Amino acid sequence: MDKMWASFTGMGLMLSAAALVIFARSKLKGPFRFLFVTIAFVLLLISVVFMLASMS
Repeated sequence: MDKMWASFTGMGLMLSAAALVIFARSKLKGPFRFLFVTIAFVLLLISVVFMLASMS
């Protein structure tokens, strides 16, 4: 069960990262755009950790 929840968390973080990038590229300019894309990248890295944890 723990692997399933780790996998769901990873997928949710990936979805959040994608939504943040889409929002940042379509609506924001300047430093806010960079900030949101950076946050999305960090979420993506955390989701990779969760997905790898769910595989082992």
